[in-house]
Amino acid sequence: MDSYPDPAVHSARDHRCNSARDRLIVALDFPAASEALKLVELLDMQCQWFKVGLELYIAAGPSIVTTLVERGYSVFLDLKLHDIPNTVASAVRSAASLGASLLTVHASGGPRMLAAAQEAAQALSTAPQLLAVTVLTSMSQPDVTAIGLPRSPAEQVLLLAQMGLSAGISGFVCSPLEVAGLRALTGDAGILVIPGVRPDGSAAGDQQRIATPAQALRLGASSLVVGRPITQASNPAAAASAILAEMSACLGS
Repeated sequence: MDSYPDPAVHSARDHRCNSARDRLIVALDFPAASEALKLVELLDMQCQWFKVGLELYIAAGPSIVTTLVERGYSVFLDLKLHDIPNTVASAVRSAASLGASLLTVHASGGPRMLAAAQEAAQALSTAPQLLAVTVLTSMSQPDVTAIGLPRSPAEQVLLLAQMGLSAGISGFVCSPLEVAGLRALTGDAGILVIPGVRPDGSAAGDQQRIATPAQALRLGASSLVVGRPITQASNPAAAASAILAEMSACLGS
């Protein structure tokens, strides 16, 4: 596991006064709605939040979002929108009509795109909270260098977050390694949704910048996104229960 900076430990209660159940987002990374909904049913009494990403959204279409919402769940629609400003603004409006509570846009789309997305959301009576994706958790320093960026991942995260804040967006996605710096930038009002969460003993997979659930919360995360450690476990309900227990212990609840 990567080493961590030694920031002041944050109480996650400062950022979202919710239980562990309200702060765990299970990633439904499946190729079919039937598989995703089977897992949802297994976790029904444990989990409130589910992430719909590109794989499931392309396979099942918008109906998977409305199905989850109609069943009373909260949906993080992780489409990482990245296009010209007008197209992204229209996509934000379309996503809002599905009932998603969180929606990602790529911060690297630039200030005009981020501003257009935020303006579209603000004009709606019911809109998802926008989350600007900074640097993907699968990217290491060599990856960042390979795409021509002269900065470290942490420096790039802060640059993109500052751009998002200037556009009026207060929610961000980053790896656990950048949470403390981003929390210092956003203050308690920032909503930091953190993937790359791996319980001790879990395989990192293609994730490069990772932390345990407790580490991520102590660094200042608002919510944690967990996929394979739950979805590929021999007993997903038990795996989710263990993660929730670790989160609850960290939160003191």
